[in-house]
Parts: sequence; structure tokens; C-alpha cells
Amino acid sequence: MLAVFGESPATCRNAHFAAYNLSIQMLLATILPNDEARKPRLWLSIVGSTLFLLLLAFFNLGRWLDKEDPPQKAAAIAVLSGRMPSRALEAARLYHQGYAPQVWLSYSVEPGATLEKFSVPYAGEEFYDRLLLLHQGVPDSAIHILIPPIVNTADEMRTFGQALRKENLHRIILVTSKVHTRRAAVLWKRLSAKDGEAIIRGATDDGDDPAHWWRSTGDALDVVREILGLLNAWAGLPLQPAKS
Repeated sequence: MLAVFGESPATCRNAHFAAYNLSIQMLLATILPNDEARKPRLWLSIVGSTLFLLLLAFFNLGRWLDKEDPPQKAAAIAVLSGRMPSRALEAARLYHQGYAPQVWLSYSVEPGATLEKFSVPYAGEEFYDRLLLLHQGVPDSAIHILIPPIVNTADEMRTFGQALRKENLHRIILVTSKVHTRRAAVLWKRLSAKDGEAIIRGATDDGDDPAHWWRSTGDALDVVREILGLLNAWAGLPLQPAKS
């Protein structure tokens, strides 16, 4: 038959191969989208991936803000103001575990300064933190209230750093809430790293739930405040405390 039609075997094979390629191309065309159809799918993939990453970041914000250091021995344990009694109780635990021989408290001017205008007495947070430490068995001789008044965490970092340098000490343990640990570390690095090393520890029983921070208004407000505080710290602290 090849002789009758005047076709060589090579020509016949080429024809069959071309027909096979054509059928494959037609099959792929029905399965794979063309260039015009591929563009919307590409944008949908990009948008979907972006939304997924944003949701992943959103749900993990609480865990990301919790940035504690492994406990190490230091010259002093410094209690950041706020969240009584959890921070003072954590400082007492660290003291009894032998991580430092003394506990430092900061002296906050508010709300005492504002209440004083109305002749309303206020003992101060450091007063109650000291009572908590004494109740937990920390001797009075080991508790020191640093006199320079503070308004916010940045002031505390400066005060603790100055005390560290003045006493010629080299390491301090900073006790705060878990959600506040990352910002505390950033502020220390920016303001007081030259004064010595800071070990950041979060209070064990502070009541935060970093894995499900969006479920309660308290945790949600904490996370928002910390994110805004971090942005301010990274920007060089352009926002200062409001004048009372």
C-alpha cells in the first residue's frame, strides 16, 4: 500500500507523530486555561495566599509578642509597674529560686500626682508591690525602691539602666507581663543596652491567653496597645506620654 500511495515509511511515521502531537495539544487545551483565563486564576491565588498569611499573622500575634529569655542569674530583679499582683509575685519566685539577691521597684508618679490635686491620698504601686514581696518572704533588706519618678516603660528602662551602671552591675532580670515582653526587650535595647544585659521574664500567672488573644476584650486591648507601642519604639519614640 505504501508503494501504491507513493509514501515512504519515514513520511508515514512523521504523519502519525504529527497527528499524535495534535491530539495531545487539543487535550491540554481543554484542561489547561489559556493566557486570558490564566490571569484571573493567578490573581485569585495571590489574593487567597495574601489573606491566608494575614490571618495566620493575626491569630499568632499574641504568641509573637511573648518573647521571654531563659532565666539566668543576675544582680537584681526589676519589677515593671502595672498588673498587680502577678509581676511582684513572679519577682518573689525568681528571688527564692536564687536568680538574684535583690528586687528593684520603680516609683510611678501616677495616679498619685493627679489624686494629690484633689487631696486624695494614694500610697503608690511600689508600696503595695513591696507589701506583696514581704508577704512572699522576700526580706525588706533585699527590696529597693528606685527614686527617680517614672511615667511609662521607657522611663523605667532608663531608671533601671542607670541604677545598673551606677552600682557597676552587669545583668538585670526585668519582670513584666508576657504580652509586654517583646516591647520591653526592644525598649531596653534602644535605651539601656549600653548599661548592661537584661533578661526579660513574663509573669507566670498574669492571666493572658496569647494563643486566643482575640477572645477577650482585655487581651485584645493588650495586643493592640503593644503593637502600637512597638511601632512607636521602632520609630524612635516620637510619641511621648501625655501631660497630666
